[in-house]
Amino acid sequence: MNEADLFFPWGHAKRYNDFPSHFRLLFSERIQKVSIDAGFTCPNRDGTKGFGGCIYCNNRSFQPDYCRVETRVARQVEEGIHFFEKKYASMKYLAYFQAYTNTYAPIDVLKKVYHEALQHPKIVGLVVATRPDCLSDEVLDYLQSLAEKRYVMVELGIESCHNETLKTIHRGHSFEDSAKALEMLAERRIHNCAHMILGLPGENRELILQQPRILSELPVENLKLHQLQILHNTPMARLYDRHPERFVLFHSPDEYVELVVDYLELLRPSIIIERFVSQSPAKMILAPGWGMKNFEFVAKVEKRLSERDTFQGQLYKNPGQFSPSNS
Repeated sequence: MNEADLFFPWGHAKRYNDFPSHFRLLFSERIQKVSIDAGFTCPNRDGTKGFGGCIYCNNRSFQPDYCRVETRVARQVEEGIHFFEKKYASMKYLAYFQAYTNTYAPIDVLKKVYHEALQHPKIVGLVVATRPDCLSDEVLDYLQSLAEKRYVMVELGIESCHNETLKTIHRGHSFEDSAKALEMLAERRIHNCAHMILGLPGENRELILQQPRILSELPVENLKLHQLQILHNTPMARLYDRHPERFVLFHSPDEYVELVVDYLELLRPSIIIERFVSQSPAKMILAPGWGMKNFEFVAKVEKRLSERDTFQGQLYKNPGQFSPSNS
């Protein structure tokens, strides 16, 4: 038995703690997220902390066609379920409040839209994407009450462990805000997912590989990794045009695969990996353009883990050795 067996109850099918296997332990049916745009904004857009949003942001790059802010939440749920149930009639769903900051509204508004989504008989829970600095005690208490009856996950846009990077991309919050948010969610037994971007301007391979060490010391439950994609008509595209030397772009999938495997080796084995890559529409991408589906990239990662005879957490060290960088 190797160390991974202590955390991976499904045996040797995977060399990392994968999200689908984890969900099969939680639910008897296949589970799919249905994206919802409830019309929220962001403190980094409305002037509370800034205007224009983060320099990489274009929400249309990941929203499906059925997800339209002018359509009521209940209708978006119906259309999303209809889209997926053609393949799997017995599937159940999580309502995924994805666009912008989905806890950034008065509590009465949040209760209304969450409740509307949960009314559908095939919705078994919520996934709420938000910022680490937009989780008030009032919101957390409400999410905790929902989590006592339904599956509730809060997906935090952390993006980087380094405060200088967060300033560069105009996030408007610190990494300390992220660490505090993770702690508050864990205290209330609300599921969490940390969303991270690999390759942000100013971060080289060494800085990127500090990330799994730092996250492993925090109560991170699930993890989404995305390679940086520079999208047309964003401030980041203009920055890339002026200073391409500030970016570590993965021009080939194999280059990024190698980084992901190194990243997994350093990561606490109990953290569940939800995604390795993002998939923006090709017409929106300035760089890098791989033209590769998510499942194709996952196959490459699994192949490379096997070739290197390694697994998630192989190089994981005891906690307390690393701390966030504020440089």
